Amino acid sequence: MQPFTKKAIEVMKSIPKGKVMSYGQVARTAGSPRSARQVARILHSMSETQDIPWHRIVNAKGEIAIKDGEGRFTQKLLLEEEGLCFEEEGKVALSRYQHFPEL
Repeated sequence: MQPFTKKAIEVMKSIPKGKVMSYGQVARTAGSPRSARQVARILHSMSETQDIPWHRIVNAKGEIAIKDGEGRFTQKLLLEEEGLCFEEEGKVALSRYQHFPEL
């Protein structure tokens, strides 16, 4: 496993229940600010095997990035079960729910 991948997984696993981080924020925290797409690839290929809380990752606007209906619904439901409320536009209020890890 590449060092960035390992660090990104560590960062994502550190997100507490009821909080979110953006793809770009995870990339920056893991040491590669321009690797937000790589974070998405890690989530797609490793979230189940590495037990990553994939639902706690949103885009920079606080939106669920998943386009398909079932995945989008599942992510929203999981976040709501953790106590997050969505704004009228379907966004997470990052000012309230964004996690800033101390790694």
